[in-house]
Amino acid sequence: MTQNEIHVGIVGANAEKSWAKVSHVPAIKDVPGLRHAAVATRSEQSAREAAKAFGADRWFSDPVAMIQDDRIDLVTIAVKVSAHRELVLAALEAGKAVYCEAPLGRTVAEAEEMARAAGSLHTAIGLQGRLNPAVRRAAQLISSGKIGLPLNARIVSTNVGFGPEMPSSYDYFNKTSSGANLLTISAGHTLDLVEAVLGPIIQIDARTEILWPAVKLTDTGEESLRETADHVAVLGKTQSGAVFTAEIYGGVAPQDTRSRFEIRGSEAWLSLASDHPYGFQAGDLKLRSNIPFVAPDEPAVSGGFIGAAINVGEVYAHLVRDMREGTYTTPGFDHALHSARLIDAIRRVAERGERQKITSVQERDLREELLINARHVF
Repeated sequence: MTQNEIHVGIVGANAEKSWAKVSHVPAIKDVPGLRHAAVATRSEQSAREAAKAFGADRWFSDPVAMIQDDRIDLVTIAVKVSAHRELVLAALEAGKAVYCEAPLGRTVAEAEEMARAAGSLHTAIGLQGRLNPAVRRAAQLISSGKIGLPLNARIVSTNVGFGPEMPSSYDYFNKTSSGANLLTISAGHTLDLVEAVLGPIIQIDARTEILWPAVKLTDTGEESLRETADHVAVLGKTQSGAVFTAEIYGGVAPQDTRSRFEIRGSEAWLSLASDHPYGFQAGDLKLRSNIPFVAPDEPAVSGGFIGAAINVGEVYAHLVRDMREGTYTTPGFDHALHSARLIDAIRRVAERGERQKITSVQERDLREELLINARHVF
């Protein structure tokens, strides 16, 4: 990849209301080396409107046509999870770099398929909270030993979504088949933050609950039956030796959202905090400690819906560097597969009431390779 601009095409950049509008679009605008080259939606009218609103060079009413356009270097997938597989595989088949929102697929099997299809192409998964400058500084403080031995952590992760009321356009969050719910989204982001700071999670107990089984659809007045958990509690242990509790829940008023990650070490403590209504992954985080530390770096970008573009901008900045230098430092589809397996393990633990040990993607792949080799030998 040369030092020329990387041309980005976004699938799902609706001009009226979309995650891409408040995060991806302002991030692409502010990260050096990127150009917002195209948008694609399923409607010609919405595609035209989005291109005009966002200053994109071109618009497409057929996402696959945009994906296959030789003028696009990087494809961003910012649509419902149910559409990820088709679009991601099309982009990989076209030889494009891909940035996909999390979760990568509706199931572990879908995530495995996309991770294997990526090959040596550059990929990024939208688990952007781990790249926030405050999170990176917290991880450095812990790895340096400045708080001593990490002992325990307490996490409270809140979200305005997944409550007793929502518009009908969000009803898919209530359905298991969508792959998008509190467990796969909020819990996925929260536990990824735990691993970013304290190391891989190696053991978990969990409980999930549906606190509001009947959800009022505010625009129609109808009721929808919730099939997915709106409260998740996890007790776990990380490779660093620290134990943690994480309570993850929705239905919080915007003014009351308070996500906190507090870590106690043998010598000191530190905490990460966010008041963003979308939780840890969306806005900037504040780092505090009872020991001196170097302030976190300034984010690559700011803006979007009360800072929704900050962490997404960090992903793009890492990805630009990787694509130019031929490196692979950005959390990609292998990382997304690990996250999918972790969330699936939590689901199984909650259903069965059994403690679960967690195996990393690398350990699984090695084990599978050994089994294959053994079959060839015998």
